[in-house]
Amino acid sequence: MSGYQTRQNAIAAVTNYKPTTKPLNFAETSPADIFGSNVFSDKVMKRMLPKDVYKSLMKTKTTGEEMDSSIAGPIAAAMKEWALSKGATHYTHVFYPLTGLTAEKHDGFLTPDGEGGAIAEFDANLLIQGEPDASSFPSGGLRATFEARGYTAWDVTNPAYILENPNGTFLCIPTAFISWKGHALDKKTPLLRANQAVNKVARRFLGIFGNDNGEMVVSNAGPEQEYFLLDRNFYFARPDLMVCGRTLFGAKPSKGQELDDHYFGAIPRRVLAYMLEVERELYKLGVPVKTRHNEVAPGQFELAPLYEQSNLATDHNQMVMTILKSVAKRYGMACLLHEKPFAGINGSGKHLNYSLSTPSQGSLYSPGDTPHENMQFLAVTAATIRAVEKYGKLLRAVVASAGNDHRLGANEAPPAIISIFLGEQLTDIFAQIEKGNLKNSKHKAKLRVGVDTLPALPSDAGDRNRTSPFAFTGNRFEFRAVGSNQSIAGSQVALNTMMAESLDFVCDEIEKITQGDKKKLNDACQKVIQGIMKKHGYIVFNGDGYSDEWQKEAKKRGLPNLRTAADSLPIISDKDVVKMFEKYEVLSKDELESRTEIYHEQYNQAIVTESLLVVRIAKTIILPSAIRYQGELASTAASLKAAGIEPRISLLEEITNKLRDLQKNTVDLEKLMDKDDFKSVEAEAAYLTTKILPAMLDVREVADSLEGVVADDLWPLPSYQEMLFIK
Repeated sequence: MSGYQTRQNAIAAVTNYKPTTKPLNFAETSPADIFGSNVFSDKVMKRMLPKDVYKSLMKTKTTGEEMDSSIAGPIAAAMKEWALSKGATHYTHVFYPLTGLTAEKHDGFLTPDGEGGAIAEFDANLLIQGEPDASSFPSGGLRATFEARGYTAWDVTNPAYILENPNGTFLCIPTAFISWKGHALDKKTPLLRANQAVNKVARRFLGIFGNDNGEMVVSNAGPEQEYFLLDRNFYFARPDLMVCGRTLFGAKPSKGQELDDHYFGAIPRRVLAYMLEVERELYKLGVPVKTRHNEVAPGQFELAPLYEQSNLATDHNQMVMTILKSVAKRYGMACLLHEKPFAGINGSGKHLNYSLSTPSQGSLYSPGDTPHENMQFLAVTAATIRAVEKYGKLLRAVVASAGNDHRLGANEAPPAIISIFLGEQLTDIFAQIEKGNLKNSKHKAKLRVGVDTLPALPSDAGDRNRTSPFAFTGNRFEFRAVGSNQSIAGSQVALNTMMAESLDFVCDEIEKITQGDKKKLNDACQKVIQGIMKKHGYIVFNGDGYSDEWQKEAKKRGLPNLRTAADSLPIISDKDVVKMFEKYEVLSKDELESRTEIYHEQYNQAIVTESLLVVRIAKTIILPSAIRYQGELASTAASLKAAGIEPRISLLEEITNKLRDLQKNTVDLEKLMDKDDFKSVEAEAAYLTTKILPAMLDVREVADSLEGVVADDLWPLPSYQEMLFIK
């Protein structure tokens, strides 16, 4: 047999891998010394700015008041001086268009001085506003394709920073991205609006309890980032991974994650070296990365930061994704952020820890030692229950994508049914309130291990639930449905706006009852919470979200089960959703409709691209390999027969039948792909979901079964076993 060398060469390259970069000397500079070294931080600004300018800027950042435009000039001058001292030659306004990626256009500091030399220029106008060509970014009908003008507007609340390259550095300025008519064309603008909305309403809420001390109420986020690593030799030998980010073919390996031996296991040496450099690069950018570990699937890992203000956390998470991918190349690896790179293997999510807080009070979701007496906590939690029940379909819609569809609902991620986990303690408290008989709450206990040398451990009042999409975890909620490749901005825009609407409702109801009488506050809160639980409490579920029984129970309760992006994306421009977003001036009807169209287009294009590649790989890689093996089997059978030996041809018949099925299924898929007369992007999405995806799976099933019978040296694509286990 004359086999393919692609896989063998890739395996040889992986097993003989040697680092191409010099090891970092961590003793030379401590992490504390480099943390934030490339950030135009408050500390740097305090040193470089005039006192009055610094105080004015800090006031804007801490209170949310409009910035005094006169301070932009001194800030620009200091920012330029700092950037030049870091070796920067260019600056860029970094923004996040609706593609979900990071965008930037670089401009040089140097301008000819007319005397044969050059000077560095960067003034207030260049800092505050940029004008990129916006024509090729998706707008969803907000503007015609020939209308190119767009604006980037400096986000004063997040710091500028320096990005390093082997040949130089450049200054990055966080910005919002809007159209010539003022429409939001990005992820940041709605988030800033939603932060503003929830601050206003949450302060009204705190005022009812006498706790509004003038501080901003901010939303906080802590996104846990999951990702896969594999060697670049395998990556480049897989056209599906290169183009689509996931494997469109691949038989299940003999061993996957069934033994749970990868989870929290010892980190492979090469991977750990990569992680250390990723963290070092993120430290420079002021990203407070905290945790690293092996995840459940072989080849899967996680990086988690400390909690931060949501807008900063969103920018930092974009940096995390960029750094994860760029540093991987230095170690001969590829970082996969797709939600489901490998079928039958645990997918990757981005658990979004969410809360509302003030500097002095901390998280509004902190229950305290006696949560049944903490009416402010109970009221904000009840408002959350109401918000998630009322706008649960929106939460499902903002995490909808072609990639995340493969993950949601599998026994590795939360189901597509949105529910809330409260835990034993809170569930008991809210049950008491619903019955009108609030008396006490379950207390934390000491966990006795049974080993004398080990101390008694403090035990929480309730366990955690990894199957819940929206789970209370002690002093915050964890939204577990966000995909690993997605920006966390969309989820936070939805959560903040939902919370603004629900807190407004709670405030209105309490004020109706109290009529300004503070003595009635406790009883009013209990009455309002009781009403919320009776109407919306059915969304609370503490059981196994993976079970078939929950699917049936959820249907009885009337909870929607939006299984696909095609089912859920239309919710973004639903009448009630539009009403809510417009009320709080977060997104207009036009902006919401544009996003509905854009996300449908992205979903559709992802599936179209995958289907084209399925056909190409099936016809040009898998089919020829199987035919070669069929030919060798047929030749062997003919030789045996000529020698008077009756050949056993069951394997030949099996290969022949599978080849016939592969060709048929591929042709069937191609015929379905010919349809292009769709009346809308929604109609196309529905067709792709119900027709194309199942047809792609039919092709894959046959191809994967061929992988199990074709001679190994004739199979051209690196296998799951090789990609997942050879590091």
